[in-house]
Amino acid sequence: MDNPVLCQLSASEAVVLMAAGEVTAEAYAAALLERCANGAHLNAFISIDAARVLAQARAADAHRAAGSPLGLLHGLPVPVKDSINTADYPTTGGTNALRGFQPKTDAAAVALLRRAGAIVLGKTNLHELSFGWTSSNAAFGAVRNPHDPQRIPGGSSGGTAAAVAAGMAPLGVAEDTAGSIRVPAALCGLFGFRPTTGRYPNDGVVPMTSVFDQVGSHARCMADIALFDAVMTGDERPISPTALTGLRIGIDREFFCSGLDDEVADALADIIARLEAAGAVLVDVQLPGLQALVDAASVPIIFNDFLPSLAAYLHAHDAPVSLESVQAQVASPDVMAALNMCTPIGAAGAEAGYLAARGEHRGALQRLFADCYADHDIAALLFATTMVTAPLIGEDRTVRINGGNVPFAVAIGRNIMPGSTAGLPGLVMPCGLGRSSGLPMSIELDGPVGSDRALLAIGMAVAAVLPLMPVPVAVTSASLAAHSGL
Repeated sequence: MDNPVLCQLSASEAVVLMAAGEVTAEAYAAALLERCANGAHLNAFISIDAARVLAQARAADAHRAAGSPLGLLHGLPVPVKDSINTADYPTTGGTNALRGFQPKTDAAAVALLRRAGAIVLGKTNLHELSFGWTSSNAAFGAVRNPHDPQRIPGGSSGGTAAAVAAGMAPLGVAEDTAGSIRVPAALCGLFGFRPTTGRYPNDGVVPMTSVFDQVGSHARCMADIALFDAVMTGDERPISPTALTGLRIGIDREFFCSGLDDEVADALADIIARLEAAGAVLVDVQLPGLQALVDAASVPIIFNDFLPSLAAYLHAHDAPVSLESVQAQVASPDVMAALNMCTPIGAAGAEAGYLAARGEHRGALQRLFADCYADHDIAALLFATTMVTAPLIGEDRTVRINGGNVPFAVAIGRNIMPGSTAGLPGLVMPCGLGRSSGLPMSIELDGPVGSDRALLAIGMAVAAVLPLMPVPVAVTSASLAAHSGL
């Protein structure tokens, strides 16, 4: 059996204990590695090297014993999504052609983590090439949700979310183009933060489009989301919870609340009641034409930018394969179908439509949000992150909501796409388990561009009124035996 006390520490708590010498980095790393082994049936990791992790933990202990200055993440093992370059692990992007690709240098975000004293715990599984919301990867196997291993963890950063939710690490590195941080956080019962686009460095990440791509974090508490933000930005000023009394939070009931699964709708209503009881002011707003603007700006930009962005990444990092080789070896049928819809490099006539999507339509979307925040004097928008709880693995075309069939992309993506398309900071927060499903539900708060620290302060205050999330039981020895045939 692993050590449940150590495995359930927050990153902030673990670092304090290790810095004080009350727990050695080696002992802590060993506990997390044992939890990783017990949870192997979740398929959260593509690569993990226990000997390397323990050696680096011993080096962290020696560093402390020598009286050397300690970083904010001293001795903390951190799982990293396998689309983010690491010099000591392959970076596969979750696709066959890159199985042996070893970058020469760390991604900028990983370099900041190491500078703060963190240890790369391993590289986490993901939706192939980050092109989807399930993490059902045909090349490396499906990631499984710790709350129910028959269900998806969400994607594309599903491996990081599964690892953090299952107690394999308290804090993980994810990445989001159109929901890839926030969907897994929502479906696995985690806090997840996608900052304002560009707040954290994105260099050295297998790309989709520089317009939307953004590194971010998964954690089990707000303190660790704020800790990650401090490491990425260098701004170590404490973030204190904002006062909820008088805080104005907007809600567009017509767009974000329509068609929700009944238990998700009930959970959102409960959170609204809790916020109002705490003194917050919920302001009804409308974002007219929101879906049309998202449709005009999001997919056209991603599908136009993906192939040239990937080709540029392969060249910049001396990958031993060509773009054509990567495309030819894609294993996941849904990803292959998506690649076939992408604009070929150099395609004639594509530029005008792309420029309109990136400039005119995205610009109009950003103005719509900016005007909404300003006109209604609201600090954030509130909504249910996804319309449903985690679907079953393989249930990726339609899902049942209140007795009807809803396209998977709508049920999972409708609410999260607007914010990332506009470049807003988005904070996902768990709000309990469904009464009938027993699966995590969540809310998201989107703030104005650049309001990241204010949004984190709001999140800390809101977290105090949320229901506590139970610990998944999917990594106990009994569960491991039960799921060994998965």
